[in-house]
Amino acid sequence: MIARAAALLGAGAGAAWALPALAPVVPSLAAALGVPRRREGASGVALTFDDGPHPEGTPAVLDLLAASGVKASFFLVAEQARAFPELAARIAAEGHEVAVHGDRHRVMLRLAPAAIATDLDRAQATIGELTGQRPRFHRPPLGIYSYPGIKIARQMGLEPLLWSRWGRDWSASSNAASISEMVTADLAPGDVLLLHDADWYSDAGCWRNTLAALPQILERIVASGLQLQTLSGD
Repeated sequence: MIARAAALLGAGAGAAWALPALAPVVPSLAAALGVPRRREGASGVALTFDDGPHPEGTPAVLDLLAASGVKASFFLVAEQARAFPELAARIAAEGHEVAVHGDRHRVMLRLAPAAIATDLDRAQATIGELTGQRPRFHRPPLGIYSYPGIKIARQMGLEPLLWSRWGRDWSASSNAASISEMVTADLAPGDVLLLHDADWYSDAGCWRNTLAALPQILERIVASGLQLQTLSGD
């Protein structure tokens, strides 16, 4: 009986640890945990990119955004920023916002609290040094938080943020049409759009579909009457 009770307690603790992992797909849970999926009160929508910088995907996305006069927010992986410091610097120099995706792209549920703290501390330091910006927002790899991870991110002065629209552009089964249709469906003020400018941690070459989808995504946003903003509202 004691062993069974211990097992139940262990299962309960494990469930509590892992429960935030469902927040990206369960809006009510995200709200209960205080992890935003949207920018409440914002007048426009925010275009965000995860997993970069990438030597091909990031410059191509930046060129297209520059030609369109659009600013976005980039959740950088610090190990990639160290590998391509000139691209991290370029993102900030061209007026885009930088945010923290992690030092390494590791699922938070697999990390002890001390490892999470070390990862975020190094990521903040790297991204801040290379871009000259102090990152405000944090989004974990795959959008998966652990309960300690949320607390640690906040203790480090980062604001946890997920997304309200995505294009599933990390998958080779997606294409430009499906990405643009999915990520712009039923847009509303405050929406946070998730895309990727890199394929380090997803299907090879998937950033090319994202790039192909971007012109139509921007056209759909303009047609909706909404402005494009960074997460901080610039």
